[in-house]
Amino acid sequence: MIPQFVYSPEYTAIAIAYRNTKLIADLVLPRVPVSKKEFKYIEYPLADSFTVPDTLFPKKGTPNIVDFGGRDVTSMTIDYGLDDPISNDDIANAPEGSNLEGKGVEYVTDLVALAREVRAAALLFNANSYASSKTLALTGTDRFDDYENSDPLAVLVEALDTPLMRPNTMTIGRKAFSKLAMHPKVVKAANGNAGDSGIATKLRIAEILELDNIFVGEGWLNTAKKGQTAVMQRVWGNDISLTYLNSLADTQRGVTFGFTAQYGTKQAGANPVALGINGSMLVRSAESVKELIVAKDVGFLLTDVIS
Repeated sequence: MIPQFVYSPEYTAIAIAYRNTKLIADLVLPRVPVSKKEFKYIEYPLADSFTVPDTLFPKKGTPNIVDFGGRDVTSMTIDYGLDDPISNDDIANAPEGSNLEGKGVEYVTDLVALAREVRAAALLFNANSYASSKTLALTGTDRFDDYENSDPLAVLVEALDTPLMRPNTMTIGRKAFSKLAMHPKVVKAANGNAGDSGIATKLRIAEILELDNIFVGEGWLNTAKKGQTAVMQRVWGNDISLTYLNSLADTQRGVTFGFTAQYGTKQAGANPVALGINGSMLVRSAESVKELIVAKDVGFLLTDVIS
């Protein structure tokens, strides 16, 4: 019988506390706890939220009952994790005060988080995550890096005004954001100058577009096979996702574009294994999550915003 891996509070605390500030998956698809790996969430017919019922309260009666008629959708969190064996010889020969196991937890936690970042980007920058009328591919002179002909603010305002609930969040890759922030029309609107030079800040662009958040994806990914020369690619490409995020939403209440169901917490530990001449400590970091899009109608996707 294979022994169960033992997680430890010490290393679990490291995994929970560890943050890669360049990753935004936890911001664009916030974590929502679930009590079991298999769980249900409610999908509401969005039109019901805009249908006004008879609210007259009879003098000797009760008011009408509102039934939103939501449907239960069953899903399940998926286990993700990585191991990192550290030889006991390396541990014994490390400088005094070193904590190779702790560093190993940080290393594998970062890789697990990067994999989650890739999943989040693939979900948000996928046209299938949006209603059919809520996507627009930019071409030619409409793209934001055509500083002479394009009008990013006009495109963004029209996209923001299209969903039934106006998005409050922009998710954009670093390269696309840099082009947007240096666009003369954006610089002129943000800084009140001629727009010939300068750069607009995230805060000013958010204020102009009446957004609560602008999340800029900074992550990089090596797409080459193991052992081959690295081929670096940005995790977040040349698209812009505009979504309505509700920080109070969970699996049972609240309209929000998407969230991440999380079962339990991140876990980590270091267990002895028979690897190497003098054995090793196998460091593991793991979590059980499921990224979900739950309200396609409150998002809009702009693709290929730069060349």
